[in-house]
Amino acid sequence: MTAMSMHEPTPADVAAAQRVLAWSLARLADREAVLPPAAATTLPGLSGRGIGIEAAIELLLGVVLPTAVPPDHPRYLAFIPGTPTVASAIADMALPAATVYGGSRLEAGLAADAEDAVIRWLADVAGFPDSAGGTFVSGGSIATLSALVAARGERYLTSSRQVIVAGASAHSSVAAAAHVMGCECLAAPPADDYGRLTRETLAVALDGRDADNVVAVVATAGATNNGAIDDLAGVADLCGDRGIWLHVDGAYGGAALLGSRARPLFTGIERADSFIVDPHKWLYAPFDCAAVLYRDAAAVRRALTQEADYLDWLAAEGGDNPSDLAIHLTRRIRGVPLWVSLQAYGWDAYAEAVDCCFAIAAYAAEQVSRRPHLELVLDPALTVLLVRRCGWGSADYDAWSAQALQRGLAFAIPTRHAGETVLRLCFVNPLTSRDDVDLVLDDLG
Repeated sequence: MTAMSMHEPTPADVAAAQRVLAWSLARLADREAVLPPAAATTLPGLSGRGIGIEAAIELLLGVVLPTAVPPDHPRYLAFIPGTPTVASAIADMALPAATVYGGSRLEAGLAADAEDAVIRWLADVAGFPDSAGGTFVSGGSIATLSALVAARGERYLTSSRQVIVAGASAHSSVAAAAHVMGCECLAAPPADDYGRLTRETLAVALDGRDADNVVAVVATAGATNNGAIDDLAGVADLCGDRGIWLHVDGAYGGAALLGSRARPLFTGIERADSFIVDPHKWLYAPFDCAAVLYRDAAAVRRALTQEADYLDWLAAEGGDNPSDLAIHLTRRIRGVPLWVSLQAYGWDAYAEAVDCCFAIAAYAAEQVSRRPHLELVLDPALTVLLVRRCGWGSADYDAWSAQALQRGLAFAIPTRHAGETVLRLCFVNPLTSRDDVDLVLDDLG
């Protein structure tokens, strides 16, 4: 094997590619066949001479990938599942071969325009003005960090703004971003059992604080643990009154803006200064794909654009670049698979899928209420259910979750609410059926 031969397809490479394509389509056609995951084994070591493409692909398809826990299984109900559409998965296959550098508009070509079209669609869904813009990053954590750095405004650590205020149900990435930025993360008192942030609790947190010392207020539009949506309108009112940047974390819940059931709960999001949503969650794009949007994209570019001698020509020739709107330079064109999927199916299909998830979550809540040994801890806020199995303690939940995965029944894990261990079920996969729900709930005894 020579260095040159690694970059020129051989007949063996062609055969391997055909095998990968056939395997991929079969995998997408039968997502239920991937539980339980295969047991891990010892992988062979790397060698100077290599083992050839056939053997390497055999290791990948036959040994490595089967050990992963698949987020697109209909009974993957842990964390936030991810179920890419067939069109988005196929599009994602082409991107590495195309070798598109997504940091600059000049190099990305129309791929940058395709991403922009999706950003504009998301901005319209949220009610953002024509001045809005954004980009795609790896996940909600980087999206949040980018938005908060933009909120501080300066490129270097000379700002007097050193406090980030968030609600009790805020995602852990907010505190992580504050730590990276050298800021204090101030938690407002919870307004209710969901930990919501309201105008009143935000006022308590800000009492005695100089607004000029606050980087941003972070409101949650779909808490990961329980689905709660903060009082976005009330929080926006207070942020507007005090001149404080409002960032809305819709990494999980933002897709619910497309559905008919929850849209009123998002009133006020159109007044945010920044907003994030993860298409690899409830918008059915492949991992890893998060969108960060800003009300005033031009101002954000002034805060985030990297400067270097070797970038000057590119900036002059390419204009505004995707890399200017987050804390990155090199990037892949993560938004293109979503663009392909939207082109293929239209956004009405996405709205239908979101409503389908609300319907299955409502069915699950009803079925919990019909079983005397199960209780809902909270009324569902979006599509997350917290379920109490009467008589169980932490060890019981842990044991059931481990056994359910080993048996191929489901991947559903416990969480904690108000100090109590409970079972958490998240429904964002339109392939999850009533039979799937019944199978899981019946297994709880």
